[in-house]
This record gives sequence, C-alpha cells and structure tokens, in this order.
Amino acid sequence: MCDLPATVDPPHLGRIIMKADHVWALIMPAHLGQAVKIHMQQHGSNIGPILSHPRSNRWTLLVRPDIPDDVRLFAEMFRLNVSVVRTGGTVALPSPGDQGAQFRRWIEPPRCTFRPSGLVVVDAIRACSAPYRSVRRRVTHG
Repeated sequence: MCDLPATVDPPHLGRIIMKADHVWALIMPAHLGQAVKIHMQQHGSNIGPILSHPRSNRWTLLVRPDIPDDVRLFAEMFRLNVSVVRTGGTVALPSPGDQGAQFRRWIEPPRCTFRPSGLVVVDAIRACSAPYRSVRRRVTHG
C-alpha cells in the first residue's frame, strides 16, 4: 500500500515491518519529531508518513533515500538522538495486531507514494535543535 515494502513478520503475531530500501526512516524523540513536522509545514514542505512509538516516546518519519553516507552527518544526528534507518534496516509499522495505540500509531498515515527528501528533514532537524545545542554549549562550557 502506498509503495511501502511492508510484510507481516512473523505471521502468527501479525507484526507489520518494512525493510528499508527505496524508503528510509529518521527516528527521533517525539518532541523533536513534533517540532520538525511543524517546521516543515510552516516552511511549505510537504510531510510524508509519520508514526509514533508511544512507549518509547519516539517518532519515525519515512523519507526518500537521499541522505549521503557521511560519518559527520551520522555523528551529528547521533548527538541529537536521531537514528537513520538506511537500506537493509527494518522499521516496525502500526498493525491491527497492536493493542490499541500502545505500541505504534500513525501521526500522518501514508496516503500516496510521496516521501519528503531525507535531506529536507535533516535540515528541519538542525533548525529545530539549534536552540538546544546553543544552550547545551553554554551550560557545558560556560
């Protein structure tokens, strides 16, 4: 559906997973995900599917696979508590087998094949986390 390469694994549990290939994911703390979503909307960027993991308080934004293989970029995202799920990785999607909305739920369900550029989302992450980085620098170094 909507060009998400999803499968049920294992079939007896009904868990839906997506192997990252032509769709990647950025997983981040929920507060950052909310800020990124608002930032993108305010700056005229379309958003794609977003899911929430309420128990871990994290959001996953599904993106196009255009994030370069750059160690500095991954280190920067790591410091912001953002994981990049690239080709070969796995993303758990909301499924009917989940108990209510305890495990996973859609914030923005997939409606078509559109996914925002991963680089656009990374830029929004940087914009939304800049105030926190400057405060942390002042506290740590001053």
